Amino acid sequence: MSANELLDPVAWGLATGELDRYGDKRWRPIRMNTSRDALEPIYAKLPARFPPIYEQLVLSYRWAEVDLQSYRLLANPAGPALSGLLEEMSKDSAIWNSLRAAGYAQFGKGPDMDYDPLCFDFARRDKNQDCRIVKIGHEEILCHDRVKVIAELAPSFEQLVLRTIYRPHESNPTGTGT
Repeated sequence: MSANELLDPVAWGLATGELDRYGDKRWRPIRMNTSRDALEPIYAKLPARFPPIYEQLVLSYRWAEVDLQSYRLLANPAGPALSGLLEEMSKDSAIWNSLRAAGYAQFGKGPDMDYDPLCFDFARRDKNQDCRIVKIGHEEILCHDRVKVIAELAPSFEQLVLRTIYRPHESNPTGTGT
């Protein structure tokens, strides 16, 4: 994961080591324990709380936007609070306002250049307070002022995480890389 100071200041803030031949550095997520109280400013603006696994993730680590092949995870920038995460979630005000009003919260986007938001569906929670994960058509919001689910990515955030973790091993069941 490379960081360019001009193109991705969040990643640059997490970068270490020497510049490569393109003037970039490598970045890694960092462990940063954050008080649960830091979530309250975000929760004051959302229709519901995050699933517990995502909540633990944002309270424990900071990272730049990262492409995980089937989706991109919005950045959770370094800092003592979670204001950077809220800024990432609300960067596009039309999408932010439409999603919140319809009971969704964006935590990611489609892979590569796909701008469609990946969201927690707060109306579909399980007994563990996990949420269904959906992809919303951004053009429906921006062009037609309506929120339309175009795909379900996983029945829960936990399932999405497990699929992400085990995806590299699907083509090689032994996980040996050979």
